[in-house]
Amino acid sequence: MGNQDTPATVLYCGPDLFIGTTPSGHALTLDTDSKRSHAPSPMELLLLALGSCTAVDVIGILKKKREHIHSYRVEITGDRRDEHPRKYTQLRVHHIFTGHNISHRAVAHAIELSETKYCSVVATLKPGVEILSSFETIEESEGT
Repeated sequence: MGNQDTPATVLYCGPDLFIGTTPSGHALTLDTDSKRSHAPSPMELLLLALGSCTAVDVIGILKKKREHIHSYRVEITGDRRDEHPRKYTQLRVHHIFTGHNISHRAVAHAIELSETKYCSVVATLKPGVEILSSFETIEESEGT
């Protein structure tokens, strides 16, 4: 992980194309031309930041609770203002778990802990953006 004195950088590379580099040295292309869409936009990366931040927390908590999770996916959608700045006004985070005898109470508690205590992205976005979370569990047989 980069230290706090190392900045993230964004380099302009041509019409609506940029290369972003994280403080830890990871580079990715960004495209703000929605018609061309050769790379993620900054707002798409925000969705991934939210989803990955909460996913890390939730799966870590459920592992500690010894829940039998075989697969886990987070789907993040949002509503944006029509006028500029076109910020998100509401984000929906839907957690989908597949496993055996998954405790709904444990899942709800893990999501709540992520949202209220651990996820830095949620803490950064709230209270300016409404974040709604939901989840579903899909039962698999133990041998699967």
